Amino acid sequence: MKKESTNNPRNPSLANKEYLQKYGENLSYTTKHAKWINTPDEHEDYPGQALVTRNKEVIHQWAEERKAKPATVPGTEHNQRPGVLRFDFPGYGGRELQKISWAEWFKSFDSRELVFMFQENLKNGRQSNFFHMDSPFREHD
Repeated sequence: MKKESTNNPRNPSLANKEYLQKYGENLSYTTKHAKWINTPDEHEDYPGQALVTRNKEVIHQWAEERKAKPATVPGTEHNQRPGVLRFDFPGYGGRELQKISWAEWFKSFDSRELVFMFQENLKNGRQSNFFHMDSPFREHD
Protein backbone atom coordinates (compact mmCIF):
# COMPACT_ATOMS: atom_id res chain seq x y z
CA MET A 1 0.00 0.00 0.00
CA LYS A 2 1.33 3.44 -0.94
CA LYS A 3 1.75 5.79 2.02
CA GLU A 4 0.35 9.29 1.52
CA SER A 5 2.76 12.16 2.00
CA THR A 6 1.79 14.51 4.82
CA ASN A 7 4.34 17.14 3.81
CA ASN A 8 2.33 18.44 0.86
CA PRO A 9 0.12 21.50 1.40
CA ARG A 10 -2.46 19.97 -0.94
CA ASN A 11 -2.31 16.66 0.95
CA PRO A 12 -2.87 17.37 4.65
CA SER A 13 -3.35 14.64 7.26
CA LEU A 14 -6.67 12.83 7.46
CA ALA A 15 -7.74 14.97 10.45
CA ASN A 16 -6.96 18.12 8.49
CA LYS A 17 -8.74 16.77 5.40
CA GLU A 18 -11.86 16.21 7.49
CA TYR A 19 -11.50 19.69 8.99
CA LEU A 20 -11.10 21.24 5.52
CA GLN A 21 -14.11 19.34 4.19
CA LYS A 22 -16.21 20.56 7.09
CA TYR A 23 -14.98 24.17 7.33
CA GLY A 24 -12.82 24.94 4.27
CA GLU A 25 -15.44 27.12 2.63
CA ASN A 26 -15.40 29.44 5.66
CA LEU A 27 -11.63 29.81 6.06
CA SER A 28 -9.51 32.63 4.70
CA TYR A 29 -7.84 32.33 1.31
CA THR A 30 -4.43 32.37 2.99
CA THR A 31 -5.32 29.50 5.32
CA LYS A 32 -6.69 27.40 2.48
CA HIS A 33 -3.53 27.89 0.41
CA ALA A 34 -0.90 27.68 3.16
CA LYS A 35 1.23 24.62 3.81
CA TRP A 36 -0.37 22.36 6.42
CA ILE A 37 2.06 21.20 9.09
CA ASN A 38 0.99 17.95 10.75
CA THR A 39 3.96 17.08 12.98
CA PRO A 40 6.77 18.97 14.74
CA ASP A 41 9.21 17.40 12.25
CA GLU A 42 7.67 19.20 9.26
CA HIS A 43 8.92 22.67 8.35
CA GLU A 44 8.64 25.49 5.85
CA ASP A 45 9.84 24.95 2.29
CA TYR A 46 11.26 28.49 2.16
CA PRO A 47 11.60 31.43 4.60
CA GLY A 48 8.44 33.49 4.94
CA GLN A 49 6.09 30.68 3.86
CA ALA A 50 2.61 30.72 5.41
CA LEU A 51 2.05 27.60 7.50
CA VAL A 52 -1.08 26.32 9.24
CA THR A 53 -1.78 23.62 11.77
CA ARG A 54 -4.22 22.31 14.32
CA ASN A 55 -1.55 20.07 15.84
CA LYS A 56 -0.96 20.93 19.50
CA GLU A 57 2.63 19.65 19.51
CA VAL A 58 3.50 21.92 16.57
CA ILE A 59 1.95 24.95 18.27
CA HIS A 60 3.58 24.21 21.63
CA GLN A 61 7.02 23.68 20.06
CA TRP A 62 6.71 26.87 17.99
CA ALA A 63 5.90 28.88 21.13
CA GLU A 64 8.63 27.24 23.24
CA GLU A 65 11.28 28.01 20.60
CA ARG A 66 10.33 31.68 21.05
CA LYS A 67 10.04 31.44 24.86
CA ALA A 68 6.40 32.52 24.47
CA LYS A 69 3.80 31.68 27.09
CA PRO A 70 0.10 31.03 26.40
CA ALA A 71 -2.02 34.07 27.17
CA THR A 72 -5.33 35.77 26.56
CA VAL A 73 -6.53 39.37 26.38
CA PRO A 74 -8.31 40.22 29.65
CA GLY A 75 -11.98 41.06 29.24
CA THR A 76 -12.48 38.91 26.13
CA GLU A 77 -13.70 35.80 27.96
CA HIS A 78 -16.73 33.91 26.59
CA ASN A 79 -18.71 31.32 28.57
CA GLN A 80 -15.99 30.82 31.19
CA ARG A 81 -13.24 30.26 28.57
CA PRO A 82 -10.42 32.51 27.35
CA GLY A 83 -11.43 34.77 24.49
CA VAL A 84 -8.70 36.24 22.31
CA LEU A 85 -5.78 33.81 22.36
CA ARG A 86 -2.29 35.25 22.27
CA PHE A 87 1.27 34.45 23.27
CA ASP A 88 3.27 36.50 25.72
CA PHE A 89 6.70 36.92 24.12
CA PRO A 90 9.55 38.00 26.40
CA GLY A 91 10.68 41.57 25.83
CA TYR A 92 7.60 42.71 23.90
CA GLY A 93 5.42 45.47 25.27
CA GLY A 94 1.97 46.39 24.15
CA ARG A 95 -1.41 45.23 25.32
CA GLU A 96 -1.63 43.75 28.79
CA LEU A 97 -1.96 39.98 28.53
CA GLN A 98 -3.11 37.45 31.10
CA LYS A 99 -1.03 34.29 31.19
CA ILE A 100 -3.07 31.08 31.15
CA SER A 101 -2.22 27.39 31.19
CA TRP A 102 -1.63 25.39 28.03
CA ALA A 103 -4.70 23.32 28.97
CA GLU A 104 -6.90 26.46 29.04
CA TRP A 105 -5.36 27.79 25.82
CA PHE A 106 -5.91 24.53 23.92
CA LYS A 107 -9.41 24.02 25.35
CA SER A 108 -10.44 27.37 23.90
CA PHE A 109 -8.56 26.65 20.64
CA ASP A 110 -10.35 23.31 20.24
CA SER A 111 -13.82 24.45 21.31
CA ARG A 112 -13.70 27.25 18.73
CA GLU A 113 -12.30 24.97 15.97
CA LEU A 114 -9.45 27.43 15.33
CA VAL A 115 -6.56 27.06 12.92
CA PHE A 116 -3.10 28.32 13.88
CA MET A 117 -1.45 30.20 10.99
CA PHE A 118 2.22 31.00 11.51
CA GLN A 119 5.68 31.52 10.07
CA GLU A 120 8.85 29.82 11.19
CA ASN A 121 11.14 32.42 9.62
CA LEU A 122 10.85 35.79 7.92
CA LYS A 123 11.85 36.09 4.26
CA ASN A 124 15.28 37.28 5.41
CA GLY A 125 15.76 34.02 7.35
CA ARG A 126 15.38 35.49 10.86
CA GLN A 127 13.04 33.71 13.26
CA SER A 128 9.45 34.97 12.98
CA ASN A 129 6.96 35.53 15.80
CA PHE A 130 4.08 35.96 13.33
CA PHE A 131 0.94 33.98 14.08
CA HIS A 132 -2.76 34.41 13.47
CA MET A 133 -5.85 32.43 14.39
CA ASP A 134 -8.34 31.66 11.67
CA SER A 135 -11.87 30.67 12.59
CA PRO A 136 -14.47 29.05 10.35
CA PHE A 137 -17.06 30.97 12.38
CA ARG A 138 -15.72 34.49 11.80
CA GLU A 139 -17.90 36.93 9.95
CA HIS A 140 -17.20 37.39 6.29
CA ASP A 141 -17.40 40.66 4.35
